[in-house]
Amino acid sequence: MAVLVGIDEAGFGPILGPLIVSSSVFSLPRHLLDADMWQVLGKSVGRRRKHLAGRLLIADSKKAYSKREGIKHLERTALAFLRCLGSEPATLAELLTLLCPDCLERINDYPWYTEAGSYRLSADKADMAIASAVLTDNLTSNHIKLLELGSCCLDVAYYNKMVASVKNKASVLFTAVSLLIKKAYDNFAGDDLQIIVDRQGGRVRYRRVLQRMFPDMELKILRESHAASSYELQADGKQMRLHFIVGADERFLPTSLASMISKYLRELLVDNINRYFGGFHADLRPTAGYWKDGLRFIDDLKRNIPHVQFDNNQLIRCR
Repeated sequence: MAVLVGIDEAGFGPILGPLIVSSSVFSLPRHLLDADMWQVLGKSVGRRRKHLAGRLLIADSKKAYSKREGIKHLERTALAFLRCLGSEPATLAELLTLLCPDCLERINDYPWYTEAGSYRLSADKADMAIASAVLTDNLTSNHIKLLELGSCCLDVAYYNKMVASVKNKASVLFTAVSLLIKKAYDNFAGDDLQIIVDRQGGRVRYRRVLQRMFPDMELKILRESHAASSYELQADGKQMRLHFIVGADERFLPTSLASMISKYLRELLVDNINRYFGGFHADLRPTAGYWKDGLRFIDDLKRNIPHVQFDNNQLIRCR
């Protein structure tokens, strides 16, 4: 058996809201490492919104989310997979407890997140029970097991602190990715561990940053190209292979799932920002937090509710 991990982020570009990096971890037969998991699990999942026929959508989160349908597919897929792990979160606080418990104490310091314990998730329970049952049967029949879902939530103040420390937003993102890589290595390196990361930006060579993040591990370069960069790291008789691949969130199901988990969690947290400030002014137009519209939202706050005080360091990310 092998362990296959997918890692991807949501929210690297925006000015408002958190940066989320997530991972999904599967155990599967070695011969399925190179297989198309959408085909293998075709009875329970699909990669396009059309013709799903009750199956779960797993796709790059930018394609899984739409303004018209909102977070419907993100939520349905995320909660169905969590149900396969025996977890059924009903609120945002419960979801954070499952995916990123380390961020809970920080989140509680934000006025717009104080209702996380009562902010209810809206998935249809009956539909969720059927979808997750079909998924579980499909996984089992193919000797595949979902081992873990997890996130690294960099709330704005924490993100700003990290950027101020390292002076580089890309380094902050890679630090979060490395935390999930290290977690996978600590938990699953006894097996054939393969980790696929959706590559951001134009970086091709990762040797130096990997050696800085994992100084006690021996590193071997397997390949470095504009399409993919792969490395083998080992220590104390355990090893892992890392693959930084362009478009991995469209090509590999575990990475697509990680993308959707990240996007789902970010959308919920941004919705709490909109709900909080919207409570002071009914006509305040909500934001997704991206640069142009995020700046518009900040201007709207100053113009429409100047009496409402907030900490800029909690709301606005470093440029």
